[in-house]
Amino acid sequence: MKKSFLYTGGGDRGTTSLVGGQRVSKTHPRLDAYGTVDELNSFTGLLITEIGDEETVDLLQFIQHKLFAVGSSLATETEHVSLKSASLITSGHIRRLEESIDRIDSRLPKMTGFVLPGGCRTAALAHVCRTVCRRAEREICRLAVESQVDENVLIFMNRLSDLLFIIARSECIRQKGSEIIWDNACS
Repeated sequence: MKKSFLYTGGGDRGTTSLVGGQRVSKTHPRLDAYGTVDELNSFTGLLITEIGDEETVDLLQFIQHKLFAVGSSLATETEHVSLKSASLITSGHIRRLEESIDRIDSRLPKMTGFVLPGGCRTAALAHVCRTVCRRAEREICRLAVESQVDENVLIFMNRLSDLLFIIARSECIRQKGSEIIWDNACS
């Protein structure tokens, strides 16, 4: 197997290639979108290293693979190039997130107020993932104003942030931590 080149010099002047070869500025909204998804994938990897629950690790690894597909989808200008099947987010992928949300949430106590990030390390990391996911979703919405974005990508990212919130709550209980409820009378 031939060794891959880690640098080509192609981006030295502030441009990069999309899937299909079209060059765009590194300030293009498409790069903000898939770059933030990549950041979320990295934080998800960090969360995986801290979680001791095998079911949650399996779910998060599935999510990492789907985030890579989301990034690939976003890096493809579908007006010029067709998406590869590996880059598609399907209703089945979304359904898996929804079923996971329902399953995990059914084990949790009813919320009594707004939950603040924290309670234990893994919950705090899940909240970091959740907030990066929300930022990625906003970046994707911004891209969708000017470019074609698969609707399933937007739905997947929206469900994912909900799932990360539920994982954070679940981790507080599993780790015997305490959820931090916002004290709206705090002055």
